Amino acid sequence: MVISSVSAPFAWSLLLSSAVVVFSTVPLGAARSQADFQMADLAAPRAMFERLPAWGKRAAWAHQNCFEAFTLHAPAVLLCLLVGVGGPLAVVAAWLHPALRMAYIGAYLGNVPPLRGLCWAGGLTCSGLLYVEGLKAVLAG
Repeated sequence: MVISSVSAPFAWSLLLSSAVVVFSTVPLGAARSQADFQMADLAAPRAMFERLPAWGKRAAWAHQNCFEAFTLHAPAVLLCLLVGVGGPLAVVAAWLHPALRMAYIGAYLGNVPPLRGLCWAGGLTCSGLLYVEGLKAVLAG
């Protein structure tokens, strides 16, 4: 399957959104390092949560939320890829989602709840718009 220029933003959104999930391990790894991570912690990595500094706990929560957001976003962009959505609203939503998710991580680590909430709601809205646009294309075709 060749990805057309119409579908490219959705493929990029999927790739970048998955990269955000991977990136979210960086601050979590730094927090674990600061909490004196030992090889024995690999047996139960969540058990060391209480040893994490406050920002490290937020890093863990942000990391977990990245997986939750990705499992909602990925099917939306795949739907748009498969049905050939190309409207400007969907394209903007596809590009905006990974950017909002990166900002979400920063806001979570920096303990800025209002910005974090806006980024979370914005990312969720982007995924919702992609579902709507994808379903409209399915029903029209």
